[in-house]
Amino acid sequence: MAASSSTKPIFILPPPITTSSSSNSKQLSFLYNTTTPISIKLSHSCKNRALTITNATKTVDSAQTSSVSKTRGGSYDDTVSSGTKPTILVSEKLGEAGLSLLRDSANVDCSYDLSPEDLCKKISSCDALIVRSGTKVTRQVFEAANGRLKVVGRAGVGIDNVDLQAATEFGCLVVNAPTANTVAAAEHGIALLAAMARNVAQADASMKAGQWQRNRYVGVSLVGKTLAVMGFGKVGSEVARRAKGLGMHVIAHDPYAPADRARAVGVELVSFDQAISTADFISLHMPLTPTTKKVFNDDTFAKAKNGVRIINVARGGVIDEDALVRALDSGKVAQAALDVFTEEPPSKDSKLVQHEKVTVTPHLGASTKEAQEGVAIEIAEAVVGALNGELSATAVNAPMVPAEVISELAPYVLLTEKLGRLAVQLVAGGRGVKSVKVVYESARGPDDLDTRLLRAMITKGIIEPISDSFVNLVNADFIAKQKGLRISEERVAVEKTPEYPIHSIRVQISEVDSKFGSAILEGGDISIEGRVKYGVPHLTKVGSFSVDASLEGNLILCRQVDQPGMIGQVGNILGERNVNVNFMSVGRTVRRKQAIMAIGVDEEPCQETLKKIGEVPAVEEFVFLEL
Repeated sequence: MAASSSTKPIFILPPPITTSSSSNSKQLSFLYNTTTPISIKLSHSCKNRALTITNATKTVDSAQTSSVSKTRGGSYDDTVSSGTKPTILVSEKLGEAGLSLLRDSANVDCSYDLSPEDLCKKISSCDALIVRSGTKVTRQVFEAANGRLKVVGRAGVGIDNVDLQAATEFGCLVVNAPTANTVAAAEHGIALLAAMARNVAQADASMKAGQWQRNRYVGVSLVGKTLAVMGFGKVGSEVARRAKGLGMHVIAHDPYAPADRARAVGVELVSFDQAISTADFISLHMPLTPTTKKVFNDDTFAKAKNGVRIINVARGGVIDEDALVRALDSGKVAQAALDVFTEEPPSKDSKLVQHEKVTVTPHLGASTKEAQEGVAIEIAEAVVGALNGELSATAVNAPMVPAEVISELAPYVLLTEKLGRLAVQLVAGGRGVKSVKVVYESARGPDDLDTRLLRAMITKGIIEPISDSFVNLVNADFIAKQKGLRISEERVAVEKTPEYPIHSIRVQISEVDSKFGSAILEGGDISIEGRVKYGVPHLTKVGSFSVDASLEGNLILCRQVDQPGMIGQVGNILGERNVNVNFMSVGRTVRRKQAIMAIGVDEEPCQETLKKIGEVPAVEEFVFLEL
C-alpha cells in the first residue's frame, strides 16, 4: 500500500553507516560484512587462481558496533583497521616456503598435535586456520571461534575433515590446494599399481628376512590389462595418462566428468557397474561423501571380476575395509595397494594392514618434496588472499564463478548490492520481506549470462540492513533460506549491444507496504531499477518514475508537485544545515503533475532538517536512504 500523500510522513532510519578513514580498511571482501567492491582485478601472484577485489570501503553500523564485537569476538576487519596483523593458526606441519609467505602478512602460530579441546580454546583468537588431513574442523570449532574465524585452508585436495555446512552457516570460507600435489598423488598411484602387480613389497620383506622365493612372488603384467579409474578428476586423469603409457586399456567412471576431456586422454567413460565388472585393476580417485562412503562393499566386490586388484590413494572411507578383507580371503580380490584408511593411522593389529595380499603406505600420496612445497605455497596464497579480500578459485563453499565472468560482472556487483540495500529500506510495516524478484535486461543469450554472483550480492544487500546475522557470499543463500526469503530471477531480452552483459537490473519486493508510495507499481510491488553508467552504479527508476541518481553516499527521495523552485527550496534547507549535496536529479511522468527528486548527500541530515523538507508545501512524501 502506498503512503498517504496528505500526511507527508517523515521517515527516520537507524543511525548512519559510517565510513572508516583508515587506509588499511580499503579492502573489501566477498567474505566480510562490508559494502561491495568498486573494481575487481585478476591477481597474477597466485597464477590466476584468485580474484582480487579492491577499492572498497568497509562500513559499520555505529549502533551495532559494540554488540557485534561482543557476539563475534572481533573480526579480521577489526584487526586490519587497528593496524595489527591477523593471526593464522597452522595445526599441522606445512612447508617452509608456505610459512614464509604467511609470515609476510600475518602472525603465524604453528601449534601441532592439538587436541580437539585445545583447538577450540585457541581458535577464538585466530582469523584463519590451516590444516592437513589430521585436524578435524568440527561445528564445535566454528562455534568456539565466536565469528572471528574467516578462512579455513586445507593443505591438500580432500575437505572431508572440515564441516562445510557449519563453515557456511558461520560465514567462514573454506579453501583447499587441489593442484600442487596432483602429479605426486598420480605418481604414487602408479607406483602402488606396479609394486602390487610385481609383489615388490612382499619380495623385499622376504629377502630381508634371509629368504629367496622367486616362485612365490611371480607377478602379473600390466600391458593389455584394463584399468578402471573411479573418479576422473585431476588425479584420476593423470593416472589414466600414465597407465596408457604402460600399455593398459583405461576406462573411467565419473558422473561429472565431461566426455570431451576423457576422449582427449583416450579414455572411455562407462557406468559404475560396467567399470567394476570389466576391470582387471581398479584405481580409486573419488572424494569421500555420503554417496561414496563405503561404496566398495560386499555387493560391489561381488560384481567385480575374479582376481581384480585395487589401488586406493584417495580416501580410505570409500572402501568397507571389513568387506575388502573378506574379498581378499576368498580370492575375489587378488591384491590391494592402499595409501589411505578409514582410520588414520590404522590400528597396529589391523587385519587389512597385516594381510599378506595387501601393500600399504602411510598416506604418502602427496609426500614428495616438490609437492609439499607446492601445496604449502598454494594454500598460503589462498588463505592470505582470502584475508586480503580475494575470492579464491579454490574456494569450496562459495559461489564458484569463472575468473573471466567475475571480471566482466565487476561493475554490476556493486550495483546489485546497492539495489538490494535500497529496496529493503523502502519496506514499511512488520510483515517482513519474503519474496523478491530480480529482472535482468540483457542482449546476451540465457547460456551467456551467469548471474549467480549477482544473485548472491542482492541477497546480501537485502538481508544485512534488516538482520543482525553476519552475512557474506559464503552464507548468503543459507541465511536467505533460513529466514524464508525467496529470490527468483528473470531475464528479459533487449536489442542492445551484447558487448555489455547487462543493460539494467530491476529488484521487486512483493507483499509488503512501502515507506515511499511512489516506489509502488500498479501490481503492488516495490520496484527499483538501476544500471551501470561509465562504470558507476546508477538508480534509473523508482516505481514508474525515471530518475538518474548515482548510488554513492546517502540519498533523499522526494515526491513533489512538478513546479519551479523546488530544487532551490530543498537545496537551501540542506545548505543551511551544512549538508553537502553532491547531485540532484528530477524525474517526472507528466509535465506540471508529479515528479521525484533524487538528492545525493554526503552527510546524514538531522531530524530537524528532514522535518523542514517535509514541511515544504509541494513535497508530498520523502524518504532518507543510506547506501
